[in-house]
Amino acid sequence: MEKPLSDKVALVTGSGRGIGREIALRLADDGATIIVHYASSKAGADDTVAEIEARGGTAFAYRADIAKRAEVADLFRAIDRMPGHLDIVVNNAGISGGGKLADLKDAQVETIVGVNMLGPLYVASEAASRLRDNGRIINFSSSLAKYPMAGDGLYSAAKRAVESFTESWARELGARGITVNTVIPGATSPGMMDNSSAHRAFFENASPFKRIGKAGEIAAVIAFLASPEASWVSGAQILANGAANT
Repeated sequence: MEKPLSDKVALVTGSGRGIGREIALRLADDGATIIVHYASSKAGADDTVAEIEARGGTAFAYRADIAKRAEVADLFRAIDRMPGHLDIVVNNAGISGGGKLADLKDAQVETIVGVNMLGPLYVASEAASRLRDNGRIINFSSSLAKYPMAGDGLYSAAKRAVESFTESWARELGARGITVNTVIPGATSPGMMDNSSAHRAFFENASPFKRIGKAGEIAAVIAFLASPEASWVSGAQILANGAANT
């Protein structure tokens, strides 16, 4: 039986660990060749590639700081060389951070806005002329964009901007059959919550399921949006947080 993403090439940013790794593995299982992007976790990216290959798939690991447009351009030139085309972009890479408004530092703004807002913009800009017709762009926001918490305003605003990108790009690229959607996960493991038991308990109690999400559950949503079955879903903001109220 032919897999739904056979002959497709997918770029998954930040796929050396966490949700990104699970997405890369799932899309590879569905038949896609995977570009495993990483910024600093080379060992993790190599592990993701090795796991995909062990399952019979094909993957390449490429590094770039997505907050730097020149490095994103270099990333896409590498994709142009191998594997040579692109069908799916998953803008998963992100970085958390926050603090008191009075203590705001320029470096903090540069990092959080650079990775969470400018990074997806630069990636999508390079991808727009390369994606084959009927391609996919899948962006990531956060439930903190819907439910901002004290100290997280900068992160929440950067993620909310991505939701606006989605709606605009969906209208711009739709004539070519390219869909653009946002997935909005809540607290998920493996992910940022694994480093904080206090925050994990808070988010567990925010959901009626009394747990946080699993990375594989988010990957399943991505797999649907990347598939041919999602051809009429575009410009959507899909909340995947177990009905959590924060």
